[in-house]
Amino acid sequence: MAISRLGDLIRTERIRQKMTTKQVARKCGVSESYLQAVEAGTRIIADDQARRILKTIGLKQQNEADFTLDDIAATVDLVQVQPRMAVIAEKKREEAKLAASSNESEQGIAGSVWLDALQSILKRVPVMNAVMKPVEYRLVPVENGRIEGANPDKVFFFLVPDDSMRGFRIHRGDLVLMVPAQSPVNEAIMLVQYNQHRCLRKIKVLDERQILLQSYDREFESQTVLVSEIGFLSRGVRVQFELS
Repeated sequence: MAISRLGDLIRTERIRQKMTTKQVARKCGVSESYLQAVEAGTRIIADDQARRILKTIGLKQQNEADFTLDDIAATVDLVQVQPRMAVIAEKKREEAKLAASSNESEQGIAGSVWLDALQSILKRVPVMNAVMKPVEYRLVPVENGRIEGANPDKVFFFLVPDDSMRGFRIHRGDLVLMVPAQSPVNEAIMLVQYNQHRCLRKIKVLDERQILLQSYDREFESQTVLVSEIGFLSRGVRVQFELS
């Protein structure tokens, strides 16, 4: 977990609640210097203790249903997203005020405006296996309502099932972020359906009727096929891999 990001999360919630480090430290039973070091990212804090501090500050547990601290700390650069969150959070505060002035129930409004704002700039993107079944989810930043220029609901990660593309630096177990594409894109890595088999291949467009399907395991292979025989499912835009 990125310690500085977890510290940023605590600091952001503390500031949202208009509390000083001294006030939070006193309520949580820790020293002010310890809390300051955690927020600065120079002191390690256990996840369960971070949750206790956030809950003491005012974070509601039910607002963490979709975004755990582990997810946030591992995914979000809080320094970059804070300006956008501030705008979204302010809008939500105004909506809450209007609802309250209209004597509407405020149940569900209380809790972390920060996390509510976070949900507006992050999307839980499914990781799909070779048979297109979700096996897990990853958080991906949303920019201007889009992910890599695509509708966030149409984006997914493809869990690479083999090493047929390792010559193109895509290995078994890697995650390829896919966006919609129903026609061939020259020089792109695409997820295609061919001969009742779903696979990643690099595309080389020859003309309007023919393309090359390229793979590269131990040897480079290229197969000429008719465009009409291929189902184009999506286009790869980014690869994620785990360091061993």
